[in-house]
Amino acid sequence: MKIKQIDVYQIDYKLLDTKYAWAGGLSVSAFVSTVIKITTDENVKGFAEVCPLGSSYMEAFAKGVPAGISEIGKQLIGEDPCQIKRINQIMDNALSGHHYVKSPIDIACWDILGKKTGLPVCTLLGGRFVDEYPLYRAISQGSPQEMAASVLRYRDQGYHRFQLKVGGDPDIDIARIRAVRAALNDDDILDADANTGWITRHAMRVVKAVENLDVYIEQPCATLEECLLIRQHTNLPMILDEVITGVNPLIRAYTNQAMDAVNIKISRVGGLTKASQIRDLCQSLGIAMTLEDSWGGDITTAAISHLVGSTRPEFYFTSTDFNSYNDVRLAKDAPAKIKGRLKVPSAPGLGIHVEEDLLGKPVLSVK
Repeated sequence: MKIKQIDVYQIDYKLLDTKYAWAGGLSVSAFVSTVIKITTDENVKGFAEVCPLGSSYMEAFAKGVPAGISEIGKQLIGEDPCQIKRINQIMDNALSGHHYVKSPIDIACWDILGKKTGLPVCTLLGGRFVDEYPLYRAISQGSPQEMAASVLRYRDQGYHRFQLKVGGDPDIDIARIRAVRAALNDDDILDADANTGWITRHAMRVVKAVENLDVYIEQPCATLEECLLIRQHTNLPMILDEVITGVNPLIRAYTNQAMDAVNIKISRVGGLTKASQIRDLCQSLGIAMTLEDSWGGDITTAAISHLVGSTRPEFYFTSTDFNSYNDVRLAKDAPAKIKGRLKVPSAPGLGIHVEEDLLGKPVLSVK
């Protein structure tokens, strides 16, 4: 089987809520998601999606995806999509960095491999450990009262894990954390995610002020060194996110005992192949994980679910259902939340059927 054609589509998403706000005054209300379709000479089709969180969250932007695929696409035509590590090597040789560009190619190849073998991607990634799993809900930055109210509303929908967007004024962040924790039950999980937004003196003030609360602190500062300094001054459990960009940064953080859990975003590291490599290393090292992506819709949510489904449950911390945040559905059979939980698809490949007529015309075709 050979890759015959790569089509690239771009879809506009709008948030069902007004906006999504996080550290540094950053916010978004709409997204451009890129969907790719790989067609083989046997007419097996693989789908994938990558959706940067705007252009200022990480080194990714929507217009860069078609441009990047135009650089690497010709070298993939005629290759066997089931030889996924070879596909990754070709992409890495053709384009340095730009992991978010390579991610949907990698995922679409996993979709094809699953369809060709009749197996779901989670089986191919090591085996199914769970059929469903609990989700977190991200709470957009607002006043302490607004954020506490949001948490209560989503808890009524079945969520019991919450990622609170902080990383602003330390006094307001302290009030946010206290207000939300007071609104939760003892068995609810609270993660105060600063998204690198604090400088060290502000992070130090926050962790000292909330050290008597049951709360995780996620990526308080921009660098590993700064985060490690904060960790040395608090007993609160810490999650690293933005600095976990691959195997080497993970090993460095682990060697420095810098965290209790990490956040692995599929497109940040280059796709399911490299995300599962990091996941397997975390399991060997005893590190808990949030498994997700920067953003997305039905296709991204399906890809995440297979990564979670093939993860040992004792090392799973949380994940989210991005397709419940957006106004567009591209696959009616994509996994959807039920009382704060998500099922892992059991059909071959990603286990969903993308409605191609909803994709419109491709912005790029490589053949």
